[in-house]
Amino acid sequence: MTSSRIIVFDLDGTLVDTAPDLINALNFILAREGLPPVPLHAARNMIGAGARKLLERGLELDGRHVSLAELDRLTDDFIAYYAEHIADASRPFDGLEATLDDLTSHDYRFAVCTNKLEWLSRRLLDRLNLSPRFSAICGADTFGVSKPDPAILRQTVARAGAELKSAIMVGDAGPDVGVARRAGVPVICVSFGYTEVPVADLKPDVVIDHMRELRGAIEGLTR
Repeated sequence: MTSSRIIVFDLDGTLVDTAPDLINALNFILAREGLPPVPLHAARNMIGAGARKLLERGLELDGRHVSLAELDRLTDDFIAYYAEHIADASRPFDGLEATLDDLTSHDYRFAVCTNKLEWLSRRLLDRLNLSPRFSAICGADTFGVSKPDPAILRQTVARAGAELKSAIMVGDAGPDVGVARRAGVPVICVSFGYTEVPVADLKPDVVIDHMRELRGAIEGLTR
């Protein structure tokens, strides 16, 4: 184990604005099923609980309920389409790379802890040339548990070669605050991500409005 401080990031809505490609994939499936598209602005807050849940929510908007077997099939089709279009329009949030450079120069290391599948997370970060920045990239399938189960955060930190006491979680939604609280880790939330309730209502330790505020927020928590 190393003693350097580790910042563990959520992916969708925290590091990368993935909504355009996720909603395009959702609308591809909905159109194929004869259902109307979901507007991007309305669907942003449906993201964050994984592909299956996003698809379920998209179907529910039109009052459509399907069998578990049908939902499995649609989810597989969604993932196949999304994987091919994963970085068509998805981009890092403004200021992310400069912030990571700054934090690296102050001896911080990074990991990703997401409810996205690990291989999709890696593919996205590879396409955006971000993967080498992270000591570990872990998804819902990596350890068989999802946020807010604290095991995913504990094991992500361990895989990154760090100690839990040196970790801070950065996310945008309830599962991020939940996993941090259950693991006993401080949590910073961004205000520009995907959440069904105002992020301040989730009571993270700090809310930031831009990535440039991240180092100040971290230093405030570690003083």
